Amino acid sequence: MGFRVDLTLDCVDPVRLAEFYKTALGYRDEPPPAPFATRGEWLAQFGEEDEGGGAWLHDPDGVAPRLFLQRVPEPKAAKNRLHMDVRLDRSGTPEQRWARIVEAADRYVAAGATRLAEFAGHHIVLADPEGHELCLA
Repeated sequence: MGFRVDLTLDCVDPVRLAEFYKTALGYRDEPPPAPFATRGEWLAQFGEEDEGGGAWLHDPDGVAPRLFLQRVPEPKAAKNRLHMDVRLDRSGTPEQRWARIVEAADRYVAAGATRLAEFAGHHIVLADPEGHELCLA
């Protein structure tokens, strides 16, 4: 059976969160489905208007899940029941792998993430700019 999994994140500001994930993960804006020239045209077929209510992102290599950042009126209120684990290159010594994790965490923080916890030698827990937890390992 063939399928793929996309992830949808509820958020208050999809444009801001999209910029974070484009910087942090190297994702890109996903073009609208053919034959539509814009997301607004695509949404119009469903009777909806594109008022900045979402952002569609994809991994340019086609490996990682597609992200849909969906505007909702309320901010995040509790811990995620599902979170992303971003798995980095596992080559090299344990020290080299850990250095890559720390370096990536620093880049994510510079892009707007918050460091929540560190499990030395294994993984770092972060929150994106709207508080969605993710782990770097």
